[in-house]
Amino acid sequence: MRVLLDTNVLIHREAATVVRRDIGRLFFWLDKLRHGKCIHPVSLEEIGKHNDPRVRSTFEAKLQSYHVLKTIAPLSAEIQQIGASDKTENDRNDTLLVSELFANRVDLLISEDRGLHNKAAALGIGDRAFTIDAFLEKSLAENPALIDYKVPTVQKVVFGNVDVHSEFFDSFREDYGGGAFNKWFNKKADEPAYVCYEGPDIVAFLYLKVEGAEEPYGDIEPGFRSKRRLKIGTFKVELNGYRLGERFLKIVFDNALMQRVDEVYVTIFPRSIEQQRLIKILEDFGFIAFGKKVNSYGTEVVYVRNTTPSFNADDPKLSFPFISKLSRAFIVPIYPEYHTSLLPDSILRTESPDDFIDPEPHRNAIRKVYVSRSIYRGLQKGDTIIFYRTGGFYKGVVTTLGIVDGVYRQIRDEAHFISLCRKRSVFTDQELSAHWNYRPGDRPFIVGFLYAYSLPKRPNMKELIENGIIRNVDSAPRGFEQITAAQFTKIVELSKADTRIVVD
Repeated sequence: MRVLLDTNVLIHREAATVVRRDIGRLFFWLDKLRHGKCIHPVSLEEIGKHNDPRVRSTFEAKLQSYHVLKTIAPLSAEIQQIGASDKTENDRNDTLLVSELFANRVDLLISEDRGLHNKAAALGIGDRAFTIDAFLEKSLAENPALIDYKVPTVQKVVFGNVDVHSEFFDSFREDYGGGAFNKWFNKKADEPAYVCYEGPDIVAFLYLKVEGAEEPYGDIEPGFRSKRRLKIGTFKVELNGYRLGERFLKIVFDNALMQRVDEVYVTIFPRSIEQQRLIKILEDFGFIAFGKKVNSYGTEVVYVRNTTPSFNADDPKLSFPFISKLSRAFIVPIYPEYHTSLLPDSILRTESPDDFIDPEPHRNAIRKVYVSRSIYRGLQKGDTIIFYRTGGFYKGVVTTLGIVDGVYRQIRDEAHFISLCRKRSVFTDQELSAHWNYRPGDRPFIVGFLYAYSLPKRPNMKELIENGIIRNVDSAPRGFEQITAAQFTKIVELSKADTRIVVD
Protein backbone atom coordinates (compact mmCIF):
# COMPACT_ATOMS: atom_id res chain seq x y z
CA MET A 1 0.00 0.00 0.00
CA ARG A 2 0.96 3.63 -0.52
CA VAL A 3 0.63 5.57 2.74
CA LEU A 4 0.65 9.36 2.67
CA LEU A 5 2.20 10.91 5.79
CA ASP A 6 1.07 14.33 6.94
CA THR A 7 3.64 17.00 7.77
CA ASN A 8 2.95 16.75 11.52
CA VAL A 9 3.91 13.06 11.49
CA LEU A 10 7.11 13.73 9.58
CA ILE A 11 8.15 16.59 11.87
CA HIS A 12 7.35 14.47 14.92
CA ARG A 13 9.85 11.91 13.69
CA GLU A 14 12.62 14.27 12.68
CA ALA A 15 12.28 16.81 15.52
CA ALA A 16 12.73 14.24 18.27
CA THR A 17 15.84 14.85 20.35
CA VAL A 18 15.24 11.55 22.17
CA VAL A 19 13.92 8.24 20.90
CA ARG A 20 10.11 8.38 20.57
CA ARG A 21 8.80 4.85 20.84
CA ASP A 22 5.42 5.78 19.38
CA ILE A 23 6.85 7.10 16.11
CA GLY A 24 9.29 4.21 16.09
CA ARG A 25 6.38 1.77 16.25
CA LEU A 26 4.64 3.52 13.37
CA PHE A 27 7.66 3.28 11.08
CA PHE A 28 8.32 -0.27 12.24
CA TRP A 29 4.86 -1.31 11.04
CA LEU A 30 5.12 0.67 7.80
CA ASP A 31 8.37 -1.13 7.00
CA LYS A 32 7.21 -4.52 8.29
CA LEU A 33 4.09 -4.38 6.12
CA ARG A 34 6.13 -3.03 3.20
CA HIS A 35 3.98 0.04 2.80
CA GLY A 36 5.38 2.89 0.72
CA LYS A 37 5.96 6.05 2.80
CA CYS A 38 4.70 8.91 0.61
CA ILE A 39 5.13 12.65 1.00
CA HIS A 40 3.10 15.38 -0.67
CA PRO A 41 5.13 18.23 -2.23
CA VAL A 42 3.28 20.69 0.01
CA SER A 43 4.78 18.91 3.04
CA LEU A 44 8.25 19.52 1.65
CA GLU A 45 7.43 23.22 1.45
CA GLU A 46 6.13 23.24 5.04
CA ILE A 47 9.22 21.48 6.38
CA GLY A 48 11.44 23.85 4.40
CA LYS A 49 9.87 26.73 6.34
CA HIS A 50 10.28 25.07 9.75
CA ASN A 51 11.95 27.33 12.31
CA ASP A 52 14.17 24.55 13.69
CA PRO A 53 17.23 24.11 11.41
CA ARG A 54 17.81 20.64 12.88
CA VAL A 55 14.47 19.49 11.55
CA ARG A 56 15.22 20.84 8.08
CA SER A 57 18.69 19.32 7.85
CA THR A 58 17.75 15.98 9.40
CA PHE A 59 14.77 15.59 7.13
CA GLU A 60 16.78 16.48 4.03
CA ALA A 61 19.31 13.79 4.93
CA LYS A 62 16.55 11.18 5.21
CA LEU A 63 14.50 12.27 2.22
CA GLN A 64 15.60 9.31 0.15
CA SER A 65 13.70 6.96 2.48
CA TYR A 66 10.40 8.52 1.37
CA HIS A 67 8.56 8.65 -1.94
CA VAL A 68 7.69 12.22 -2.91
CA LEU A 69 4.55 12.36 -5.06
CA LYS A 70 5.59 13.45 -8.56
CA THR A 71 2.20 14.85 -9.50
CA ILE A 72 -0.74 16.38 -7.63
CA ALA A 73 -4.27 15.07 -8.06
CA PRO A 74 -6.65 17.48 -9.86
CA LEU A 75 -9.17 19.02 -7.48
CA SER A 76 -12.51 17.29 -8.05
CA ALA A 77 -15.85 19.04 -7.52
CA GLU A 78 -16.19 17.28 -4.14
CA ILE A 79 -12.76 18.43 -3.04
CA GLN A 80 -13.44 22.00 -4.16
CA GLN A 81 -16.63 21.99 -2.10
CA ILE A 82 -14.79 20.69 0.98
CA GLY A 83 -12.04 23.28 0.51
CA ALA A 84 -14.38 26.23 -0.03
CA SER A 85 -14.35 27.03 3.70
CA ASP A 86 -10.56 26.85 4.08
CA LYS A 87 -9.24 29.94 5.86
CA THR A 88 -5.59 29.20 6.58
CA GLU A 89 -2.63 27.75 4.73
CA ASN A 90 -2.85 24.68 6.97
CA ASP A 91 -6.51 24.20 5.98
CA ARG A 92 -5.64 24.39 2.29
CA ASN A 93 -2.76 21.95 2.70
CA ASP A 94 -5.08 19.51 4.49
CA THR A 95 -7.44 19.67 1.50
CA LEU A 96 -4.59 18.87 -0.88
CA LEU A 97 -3.61 15.80 1.15
CA VAL A 98 -7.20 14.55 1.40
CA SER A 99 -7.52 15.05 -2.37
CA GLU A 100 -4.81 12.45 -2.98
CA LEU A 101 -6.70 9.95 -0.84
CA PHE A 102 -10.05 10.77 -2.47
CA ALA A 103 -8.52 10.33 -5.93
CA ASN A 104 -7.12 6.92 -4.84
CA ARG A 105 -3.58 7.96 -5.67
CA VAL A 106 -2.66 6.78 -2.19
CA ASP A 107 -4.32 4.01 -0.18
CA LEU A 108 -4.11 5.43 3.35
CA LEU A 109 -3.38 8.74 5.04
CA ILE A 110 -1.84 9.19 8.50
CA SER A 111 -2.25 12.51 10.29
CA GLU A 112 -2.79 13.95 13.75
CA ASP A 113 -4.79 16.89 12.35
CA ARG A 114 -8.45 16.68 13.42
CA GLY A 115 -9.58 19.05 10.66
CA LEU A 116 -8.09 16.74 8.05
CA HIS A 117 -9.93 13.77 9.53
CA ASN A 118 -13.20 15.71 9.49
CA LYS A 119 -12.71 16.40 5.78
CA ALA A 120 -12.01 12.74 5.06
CA ALA A 121 -15.14 11.72 6.94
CA ALA A 122 -17.26 14.24 5.02
CA LEU A 123 -15.99 12.73 1.78
CA GLY A 124 -16.85 9.21 2.91
CA ILE A 125 -13.22 8.10 3.15
CA GLY A 126 -12.78 8.48 6.91
CA ASP A 127 -12.04 4.76 7.23
CA ARG A 128 -8.84 5.29 5.22
CA ALA A 129 -7.53 8.24 7.26
CA PHE A 130 -5.76 7.28 10.49
CA THR A 131 -4.12 8.85 13.50
CA ILE A 132 -0.85 7.23 14.57
CA ASP A 133 -2.63 5.34 17.34
CA ALA A 134 -5.44 4.19 15.05
CA PHE A 135 -2.95 2.91 12.45
CA LEU A 136 -1.10 0.99 15.16
CA GLU A 137 -4.42 -0.53 16.28
CA LYS A 138 -5.20 -1.58 12.73
CA SER A 139 -1.75 -3.11 12.25
CA LEU A 140 -1.92 -5.03 15.53
CA ALA A 141 -5.44 -6.30 14.83
CA GLU A 142 -4.59 -7.49 11.32
CA ASN A 143 -1.22 -9.01 12.24
CA PRO A 144 -1.54 -10.63 15.67
CA ALA A 145 1.20 -13.15 14.94
CA LEU A 146 3.76 -10.34 14.96
CA ILE A 147 3.02 -9.35 18.57
CA ASP A 148 5.69 -10.69 20.89
CA TYR A 149 4.91 -8.92 24.16
CA LYS A 150 2.05 -8.37 26.58
CA VAL A 151 0.67 -5.21 28.11
CA PRO A 152 -0.20 -5.79 31.76
CA THR A 153 -3.06 -4.12 33.51
CA VAL A 154 -2.52 -0.70 35.04
CA GLN A 155 -0.68 -0.84 38.35
CA LYS A 156 -1.09 1.51 41.28
CA VAL A 157 2.37 2.04 42.76
CA VAL A 158 4.32 4.65 44.71
CA PHE A 159 6.71 7.04 42.95
CA GLY A 160 9.67 5.48 44.74
CA ASN A 161 9.15 2.21 42.86
CA VAL A 162 9.34 3.91 39.46
CA ASP A 163 12.66 4.62 37.72
CA VAL A 164 12.78 8.39 37.29
CA HIS A 165 15.77 7.99 34.94
CA SER A 166 13.67 6.09 32.39
CA GLU A 167 13.71 7.75 28.97
CA PHE A 168 9.91 7.85 29.26
CA PHE A 169 10.34 10.89 31.52
CA ASP A 170 12.79 12.72 29.21
CA SER A 171 9.98 14.84 27.76
CA PHE A 172 9.10 16.03 31.28
CA ARG A 173 12.72 16.89 31.90
CA GLU A 174 12.73 18.90 28.67
CA ASP A 175 9.59 20.77 29.74
CA TYR A 176 10.46 21.27 33.40
CA GLY A 177 14.16 21.89 33.63
CA GLY A 178 15.76 18.45 33.86
CA GLY A 179 17.11 18.25 37.39
CA ALA A 180 14.13 20.19 38.76
CA PHE A 181 11.77 17.49 37.51
CA ASN A 182 13.90 14.72 39.02
CA LYS A 183 13.96 16.56 42.35
CA TRP A 184 10.18 17.01 42.31
CA PHE A 185 9.70 13.34 41.39
CA ASN A 186 11.90 12.11 44.24
CA LYS A 187 10.00 14.26 46.76
CA LYS A 188 6.89 12.29 45.80
CA ALA A 189 8.56 8.97 46.69
CA ASP A 190 5.76 7.81 49.02
CA GLU A 191 2.82 9.12 46.98
CA PRO A 192 0.69 6.89 44.73
CA ALA A 193 0.65 6.94 40.94
CA TYR A 194 -0.73 4.79 38.14
CA VAL A 195 1.69 3.21 35.71
CA CYS A 196 1.63 0.77 32.81
CA TYR A 197 4.60 -1.17 31.47
CA GLU A 198 5.27 -2.80 28.13
CA GLY A 199 7.85 -5.39 29.11
CA PRO A 200 10.43 -3.41 31.12
CA ASP A 201 9.48 -0.06 29.58
CA ILE A 202 7.01 2.48 30.97
CA VAL A 203 4.35 3.39 28.40
CA ALA A 204 1.91 5.36 30.57
CA PHE A 205 2.03 7.30 33.84
CA LEU A 206 -0.61 9.21 35.80
CA TYR A 207 -0.39 11.18 39.04
CA LEU A 208 -3.51 12.61 40.67
CA LYS A 209 -3.80 15.09 43.54
CA VAL A 210 -6.93 16.12 45.44
CA GLU A 211 -6.96 19.84 46.24
CA GLY A 212 -9.26 21.49 48.76
CA ALA A 213 -11.20 24.72 48.43
CA GLU A 214 -8.39 26.59 50.21
CA GLU A 215 -5.74 25.69 47.56
CA PRO A 216 -3.94 28.81 46.20
CA TYR A 217 -3.80 29.25 42.42
CA GLY A 218 -1.88 32.49 42.05
CA ASP A 219 -0.07 31.35 38.89
CA ILE A 220 -3.24 30.51 36.91
CA GLU A 221 -4.96 33.18 34.80
CA PRO A 222 -7.86 33.83 35.06
CA GLY A 223 -8.03 32.79 38.69
CA PHE A 224 -9.87 29.71 39.90
CA ARG A 225 -12.90 30.04 42.13
CA SER A 226 -12.86 28.20 45.44
CA LYS A 227 -13.77 24.54 44.74
CA ARG A 228 -12.72 21.01 45.57
CA ARG A 229 -10.62 19.82 42.63
CA LEU A 230 -8.72 16.84 41.27
CA LYS A 231 -5.45 17.84 39.63
CA ILE A 232 -3.94 15.69 36.91
CA GLY A 233 -0.39 16.35 38.02
CA THR A 234 1.61 14.20 35.63
CA PHE A 235 -0.01 12.47 32.67
CA LYS A 236 1.68 10.88 29.69
CA VAL A 237 0.66 8.02 27.43
CA GLU A 238 2.78 6.79 24.56
CA LEU A 239 0.92 6.00 21.34
CA ASN A 240 1.09 2.23 21.03
CA GLY A 241 -2.26 1.17 19.59
CA TYR A 242 -3.82 0.04 22.87
CA ARG A 243 -5.99 3.06 23.78
CA LEU A 244 -4.18 3.61 27.06
CA GLY A 245 -5.20 7.27 26.94
CA GLU A 246 -8.85 6.31 27.41
CA ARG A 247 -7.95 3.73 30.03
CA PHE A 248 -6.14 6.31 32.14
CA LEU A 249 -8.85 8.90 31.56
CA LYS A 250 -11.37 6.47 33.02
CA ILE A 251 -9.15 6.25 36.11
CA VAL A 252 -9.32 10.05 36.34
CA PHE A 253 -13.12 10.05 36.21
CA ASP A 254 -13.42 7.13 38.64
CA ASN A 255 -11.29 9.06 41.14
CA ALA A 256 -13.23 12.28 40.54
CA LEU A 257 -16.46 10.47 41.40
CA MET A 258 -15.01 8.75 44.46
CA GLN A 259 -13.37 11.94 45.77
CA ARG A 260 -16.55 13.99 45.11
CA VAL A 261 -14.69 16.83 43.44
CA ASP A 262 -16.35 19.68 41.55
CA GLU A 263 -13.70 19.97 38.83
CA VAL A 264 -10.75 18.19 37.27
CA TYR A 265 -7.95 20.21 35.71
CA VAL A 266 -4.60 19.72 34.03
CA THR A 267 -1.87 22.07 32.76
CA ILE A 268 -0.16 21.11 29.50
CA PHE A 269 2.54 22.42 27.22
CA PRO A 270 0.96 21.85 23.77
CA ARG A 271 4.33 21.17 22.18
CA SER A 272 4.77 17.52 21.22
CA ILE A 273 2.46 15.35 19.17
CA GLU A 274 1.85 13.24 22.30
CA GLN A 275 0.68 16.30 24.22
CA GLN A 276 -1.51 17.44 21.33
CA ARG A 277 -3.04 13.97 21.06
CA LEU A 278 -3.74 13.98 24.80
CA ILE A 279 -5.45 17.35 24.49
CA LYS A 280 -7.76 15.97 21.80
CA ILE A 281 -8.80 13.07 24.04
CA LEU A 282 -9.44 15.47 26.92
CA GLU A 283 -11.53 17.73 24.67
CA ASP A 284 -13.56 14.74 23.47
CA PHE A 285 -14.58 14.15 27.08
CA GLY A 286 -15.53 17.72 27.93
CA PHE A 287 -12.30 19.43 29.00
CA ILE A 288 -12.14 23.04 27.84
CA ALA A 289 -9.25 25.50 27.58
CA PHE A 290 -9.78 27.68 30.64
CA GLY A 291 -6.70 29.87 30.74
CA LYS A 292 -2.95 29.69 31.15
CA LYS A 293 -0.27 29.03 33.73
CA VAL A 294 2.90 31.06 33.31
CA ASN A 295 6.11 29.93 34.99
CA SER A 296 9.84 29.94 34.39
CA TYR A 297 9.52 26.99 32.01
CA GLY A 298 7.05 28.71 29.68
CA THR A 299 3.29 29.01 29.32
CA GLU A 300 1.06 26.01 29.89
CA VAL A 301 -2.58 25.81 28.80
CA VAL A 302 -5.01 25.02 31.62
CA TYR A 303 -7.79 22.56 30.72
CA VAL A 304 -10.77 22.18 33.06
CA ARG A 305 -13.66 19.70 33.25
CA ASN A 306 -16.76 20.18 35.41
CA THR A 307 -17.50 16.98 37.36
CA THR A 308 -20.58 18.00 39.33
CA PRO A 309 -23.49 15.63 38.48
CA SER A 310 -25.06 16.58 35.13
CA PHE A 311 -26.11 14.84 31.93
CA ASN A 312 -25.72 15.80 28.28
CA ALA A 313 -28.09 13.67 26.18
CA ASP A 314 -26.74 15.07 22.89
CA ASP A 315 -23.15 14.08 23.70
CA PRO A 316 -22.85 11.90 26.84
CA LYS A 317 -19.03 12.05 26.66
CA LEU A 318 -19.22 15.66 27.80
CA SER A 319 -20.92 14.65 31.07
CA PHE A 320 -19.29 11.21 31.46
CA PRO A 321 -19.61 9.16 33.66
CA PHE A 322 -23.02 10.44 34.80
CA ILE A 323 -26.25 8.73 33.80
CA SER A 324 -29.72 10.28 33.64
CA LYS A 325 -32.66 8.86 35.59
CA LEU A 326 -34.85 10.29 32.80
CA SER A 327 -33.16 8.19 30.11
CA ARG A 328 -34.64 4.92 28.95
CA ALA A 329 -32.94 1.88 30.51
CA PHE A 330 -32.30 -1.51 28.90
CA ILE A 331 -30.91 -4.77 30.24
CA VAL A 332 -28.72 -6.62 27.76
CA PRO A 333 -27.03 -10.03 28.17
CA ILE A 334 -23.34 -10.71 27.73
CA TYR A 335 -21.80 -14.18 27.85
CA PRO A 336 -19.22 -14.92 30.59
CA GLU A 337 -16.47 -15.61 28.04
CA TYR A 338 -16.78 -12.04 26.73
CA HIS A 339 -17.86 -10.14 29.84
CA THR A 340 -14.60 -9.27 31.60
CA SER A 341 -12.62 -8.86 28.41
CA LEU A 342 -15.02 -6.11 27.33
CA LEU A 343 -15.65 -4.73 30.83
CA PRO A 344 -12.39 -5.32 32.75
CA ASP A 345 -13.20 -3.14 35.77
CA SER A 346 -16.28 -5.32 36.32
CA ILE A 347 -14.20 -8.45 36.93
CA LEU A 348 -15.82 -10.96 39.30
CA ARG A 349 -14.16 -12.18 42.48
CA THR A 350 -14.10 -15.68 40.98
CA GLU A 351 -11.95 -14.52 38.05
CA SER A 352 -8.19 -14.00 37.94
CA PRO A 353 -6.76 -10.70 36.65
CA ASP A 354 -3.89 -12.71 35.16
CA ASP A 355 -6.32 -14.02 32.54
CA PHE A 356 -6.88 -10.55 31.14
CA ILE A 357 -3.42 -9.09 30.48
CA ASP A 358 -3.15 -9.71 26.73
CA PRO A 359 -2.83 -6.50 24.68
CA GLU A 360 -6.36 -5.69 23.53
CA PRO A 361 -7.41 -2.10 22.67
CA HIS A 362 -11.07 -2.77 23.54
CA ARG A 363 -10.17 -3.49 27.16
CA ASN A 364 -8.69 -0.03 27.60
CA ALA A 365 -11.32 1.94 25.67
CA ILE A 366 -14.07 3.97 27.31
CA ARG A 367 -15.93 3.98 23.99
CA LYS A 368 -16.80 0.38 23.17
CA VAL A 369 -19.19 -1.46 20.86
CA TYR A 370 -21.69 -4.25 21.44
CA VAL A 371 -22.67 -6.46 18.49
CA SER A 372 -26.30 -7.55 18.60
CA ARG A 373 -29.12 -9.29 16.75
CA SER A 374 -31.72 -8.07 19.22
CA ILE A 375 -35.26 -7.87 17.86
CA TYR A 376 -35.51 -4.40 19.35
CA ARG A 377 -33.15 -2.01 17.57
CA GLY A 378 -34.59 1.35 18.53
CA LEU A 379 -31.90 2.45 20.97
CA GLN A 380 -30.79 6.06 20.85
CA LYS A 381 -27.94 8.19 22.17
CA GLY A 382 -28.23 8.79 25.92
CA ASP A 383 -30.08 5.55 26.74
CA THR A 384 -28.76 3.55 29.71
CA ILE A 385 -27.73 -0.07 29.27
CA ILE A 386 -27.28 -2.52 32.16
CA PHE A 387 -25.06 -5.47 31.35
CA TYR A 388 -26.29 -8.83 32.63
CA ARG A 389 -23.58 -11.51 32.77
CA THR A 390 -25.40 -14.72 31.98
CA GLY A 391 -25.09 -17.74 34.25
CA GLY A 392 -28.46 -18.83 35.59
CA PHE A 393 -30.34 -18.41 38.86
CA TYR A 394 -27.35 -17.73 41.13
CA LYS A 395 -24.45 -16.95 38.79
CA GLY A 396 -26.26 -14.63 36.39
CA VAL A 397 -25.52 -11.07 37.64
CA VAL A 398 -25.86 -7.44 36.57
CA THR A 399 -22.43 -5.82 36.72
CA THR A 400 -22.10 -2.65 34.69
CA LEU A 401 -23.80 0.56 33.58
CA GLY A 402 -23.16 1.92 30.10
CA ILE A 403 -24.43 4.90 28.12
CA VAL A 404 -25.43 4.57 24.46
CA ASP A 405 -23.20 6.84 22.39
CA GLY A 406 -24.33 5.83 18.90
CA VAL A 407 -26.19 3.11 17.02
CA TYR A 408 -25.05 1.74 13.64
CA ARG A 409 -27.89 0.09 11.71
CA GLN A 410 -27.06 1.04 8.12
CA ILE A 411 -23.89 -0.98 7.56
CA ARG A 412 -22.65 -1.16 3.96
CA ASP A 413 -20.93 -4.53 3.92
CA GLU A 414 -18.72 -6.93 5.86
CA ALA A 415 -15.62 -4.74 5.56
CA HIS A 416 -17.54 -1.74 6.92
CA PHE A 417 -18.90 -3.87 9.77
CA ILE A 418 -15.42 -5.08 10.74
CA SER A 419 -13.94 -1.57 10.57
CA LEU A 420 -16.67 -0.22 12.89
CA CYS A 421 -16.17 -3.00 15.44
CA ARG A 422 -12.49 -3.85 15.27
CA LYS A 423 -10.98 -1.45 17.78
CA ARG A 424 -13.71 -1.51 20.40
CA SER A 425 -15.27 -4.99 20.46
CA VAL A 426 -14.16 -8.30 21.98
CA PHE A 427 -14.13 -10.10 18.64
CA THR A 428 -11.29 -10.83 16.24
CA ASP A 429 -11.67 -10.02 12.56
CA GLN A 430 -12.43 -13.69 11.88
CA GLU A 431 -15.13 -13.77 14.57
CA LEU A 432 -16.65 -10.55 13.25
CA SER A 433 -16.76 -12.04 9.77
CA ALA A 434 -18.57 -15.08 11.19
CA HIS A 435 -21.08 -12.83 12.97
CA TRP A 436 -21.78 -10.90 9.79
CA ASN A 437 -22.31 -14.03 7.67
CA TYR A 438 -24.08 -16.18 10.26
CA ARG A 439 -27.56 -15.23 9.05
CA PRO A 440 -27.43 -13.15 5.83
CA GLY A 441 -31.14 -12.30 6.10
CA ASP A 442 -30.68 -10.91 9.60
CA ARG A 443 -27.45 -8.96 9.74
CA PRO A 444 -26.25 -7.75 13.16
CA PHE A 445 -26.25 -4.09 14.19
CA ILE A 446 -23.82 -2.23 16.44
CA VAL A 447 -24.40 -0.25 19.61
CA GLY A 448 -21.63 2.13 20.61
CA PHE A 449 -21.54 2.76 24.34
CA LEU A 450 -19.51 4.46 27.04
CA TYR A 451 -18.19 2.18 29.78
CA ALA A 452 -19.48 4.30 32.66
CA TYR A 453 -19.69 2.46 35.98
CA SER A 454 -18.98 -0.94 37.53
CA LEU A 455 -21.56 -1.85 40.18
CA PRO A 456 -19.99 -2.46 43.63
CA LYS A 457 -22.44 -5.28 44.44
CA ARG A 458 -23.76 -7.52 41.67
CA PRO A 459 -27.41 -8.54 42.15
CA ASN A 460 -27.97 -12.04 40.75
CA MET A 461 -30.98 -13.40 38.89
CA LYS A 462 -32.54 -14.60 42.13
CA GLU A 463 -32.52 -11.05 43.53
CA LEU A 464 -33.71 -9.60 40.23
CA ILE A 465 -36.70 -11.96 40.22
CA GLU A 466 -37.50 -11.32 43.89
CA ASN A 467 -37.51 -7.57 43.23
CA GLY A 468 -39.70 -7.70 40.14
CA ILE A 469 -37.00 -6.78 37.59
CA ILE A 470 -37.05 -10.17 35.83
CA ARG A 471 -40.26 -12.23 35.91
CA ASN A 472 -38.71 -15.70 36.12
CA VAL A 473 -35.79 -17.84 35.00
CA ASP A 474 -37.26 -18.24 31.52
CA SER A 475 -37.49 -14.46 31.00
CA ALA A 476 -33.79 -13.70 31.33
CA PRO A 477 -32.81 -10.97 28.84
CA ARG A 478 -32.05 -12.17 25.32
CA GLY A 479 -31.64 -8.84 23.57
CA PHE A 480 -32.11 -5.20 24.54
CA GLU A 481 -35.07 -5.33 26.93
CA GLN A 482 -36.41 -2.09 28.35
CA ILE A 483 -37.12 -1.78 32.07
CA THR A 484 -39.01 0.92 33.95
CA ALA A 485 -37.42 3.83 35.79
CA ALA A 486 -38.50 2.23 39.08
CA GLN A 487 -36.81 -1.07 38.14
CA PHE A 488 -33.62 0.77 37.19
CA THR A 489 -33.67 2.64 40.51
CA LYS A 490 -34.05 -0.71 42.28
CA ILE A 491 -30.98 -2.10 40.51
CA VAL A 492 -28.97 0.95 41.62
CA GLU A 493 -30.22 0.42 45.18
CA LEU A 494 -29.51 -3.34 45.22
CA SER A 495 -26.02 -2.82 43.82
CA LYS A 496 -25.11 -0.21 46.46
CA ALA A 497 -23.96 2.13 43.69
CA ASP A 498 -22.77 5.66 44.38
CA THR A 499 -26.03 7.56 44.06
CA ARG A 500 -24.21 10.53 42.51
CA ILE A 501 -23.74 8.50 39.31
CA VAL A 502 -27.45 8.87 38.47
CA VAL A 503 -28.62 12.41 37.77
CA ASP A 504 -32.28 13.34 38.38
